[in-house]
Amino acid sequence: MNEEAHETPLAGRAAVAVADGGDVSRPPSAALSKAMVRRIVFSSSVGNALEWFDFLVYGYFAAIIAKAFFPSHDEWLSTMLAIGTFGISFLMRPLGAIVLGIYADRNGRKAALTLAILLMMIGTLTMAAMPSYQHIGIAAPLLILLARLIQGFAVGGEFGSATAFMVEHSEARRGYYASWQFASQGLAAIMAAAFGSLLTAWLPQPQLESWGWRIPFVFGLLIGPVGYYIRSHLDETPEFLASRPARTDARAPGVSFSNQWINLLLAVGIVAQSTVGVYVLQLYMPMYAVKQLHLPATASFAVVVLNGGLQFIFSPVMGALSDRLGRIRIMLGTSIIMGVAIYPMFAWLQASPTVLSLVVLQSAAGILKAAYSGPMPALMSEIFPTRVRSTGLSIGYALGVTLFGGFAPTIVEAFIHVTGDKLAPSYYVLLAAILSGISLAIVAWRMRGGARHAA
Repeated sequence: MNEEAHETPLAGRAAVAVADGGDVSRPPSAALSKAMVRRIVFSSSVGNALEWFDFLVYGYFAAIIAKAFFPSHDEWLSTMLAIGTFGISFLMRPLGAIVLGIYADRNGRKAALTLAILLMMIGTLTMAAMPSYQHIGIAAPLLILLARLIQGFAVGGEFGSATAFMVEHSEARRGYYASWQFASQGLAAIMAAAFGSLLTAWLPQPQLESWGWRIPFVFGLLIGPVGYYIRSHLDETPEFLASRPARTDARAPGVSFSNQWINLLLAVGIVAQSTVGVYVLQLYMPMYAVKQLHLPATASFAVVVLNGGLQFIFSPVMGALSDRLGRIRIMLGTSIIMGVAIYPMFAWLQASPTVLSLVVLQSAAGILKAAYSGPMPALMSEIFPTRVRSTGLSIGYALGVTLFGGFAPTIVEAFIHVTGDKLAPSYYVLLAAILSGISLAIVAWRMRGGARHAA
């Protein structure tokens, strides 16, 4: 087999699947109409967009939510409790990934997607309607925690089911279709930051703290039913349906997944850089810009809109490009650039703490995030065979996000508080880039070896 074979998406997935005893057979893909493509992309992306919109809004208004539900005489402690509750919800992601991932591999991608968005709507409704600590006491933070746990459970299975649904509709354009998972995150970042910027600028602080912060959650709640309706009227993927006759072990998922542990660990490592790009360079940056750089809150939110916009535009471009050039070439190059550039960018931002400097950093971060994350879902889907794809994607992504993302703002904020080193975000991003780069290099090596073995 020639040298380029291991870099093509199909050869890459087949190589790993053959090496690990996976199922590499798939039905021929029928041509999809533009209307069908739009339905696939929207239905698979809307849950991911709702998830990130809700999480980003929670993070952006963490200080206000802390006052409403986590009162304390120490403002820093109150904020840390609110951020910590945000992080604790990620502990439910692996459980949701296992349960909903297996459910999707047994009953279909459509069934899991419909259930996931219904559970996410419950969490969003709770945030929008929950009375404050002043009105119902300790029940308020406990119910907020419960809502975050439910949503974390739902989100755990969302990525795997949605990505599997996308890639199993087209073999040739997997990268482009799956890239909308992260393009939708960029759109969610735009909307969340726009709400943060507009509400902060237009509402007096007392009104913002009293009821204004709930407006974005009400908006998110309106999106959910649309996504639920569309998902409930979808057809199952052709590849999943074609794999059913061979899925005699579907009731024994532990056996099916028993030879996928190396791929699972590699998937977790691959997710690290993408996750940190969201939770440090998008979610945490408005708080960082205000508290550490002393920049206006409105400008800080506006810059995140720019970051999200670049991610929204370039993720599909990089996903489509990966269908031609290969996923690993693009992603590994991005990891190297991020590892080399992130510390100097933050050092320059500290030396020149202006809105312009923040714009430059966020622009670079948005483009690099898109270049890495656009091809990532397709690459991860090609690691796992069809019969356990949703389970593998869900668990790999959930573990990666939980380990490297959920507590990232808490860790970075605590590190700055203890050491006074304001370059802490760059250290965290650098470590993630190194880990992801190593994981990608191992996947490339295994693909090359598997392809040669298959030949």
